[in-house]
Amino acid sequence: MADAEAAPGAAELLVKKLTTLSKTVALAESCTAGLAADLIARFPGASDVLWGSFVSYTVDAKVKMLGLDRAMVEKYGPVSRETACAMAEAALEKSGADFAAAVTGLAGPGGDGTLVPVGTVWIASAVRGGETGAQVFHYKDSRNGVRNSAAKQVVEALLTMI
Repeated sequence: MADAEAAPGAAELLVKKLTTLSKTVALAESCTAGLAADLIARFPGASDVLWGSFVSYTVDAKVKMLGLDRAMVEKYGPVSRETACAMAEAALEKSGADFAAAVTGLAGPGGDGTLVPVGTVWIASAVRGGETGAQVFHYKDSRNGVRNSAAKQVVEALLTMI
């Protein structure tokens, strides 16, 4: 489903799991611009487990807010595995949370001047003391459909990691 309203079951489960584990999560969101954090915050107990979200929509924001290396982002592109992983690791480091997830993508409708197709989204997840992983998704939907689907997938990625 392309609607963020489809995710509350997963988001509610995430809040419950994190509460049971007494763990926290931080997010770094680009194309979703805070939608993933919103899905989680809809449920009671979210304030105990959701540290917050860095909405780092532009390359400049990724560099200034998260401390990403501009040369790395320019080398691999803002929509890449490398950038998504760096965002997740930065969110983990800056927040002190136990888990982190990051999302960066190209929602459209137009491209960004690179060869990255519209609808491409990278989602990375990181755990303190563990590894960072990332997965690419290719959505064929409207701009907001891509954003909503990606936000839902961030929650799913966190559930899978936990």
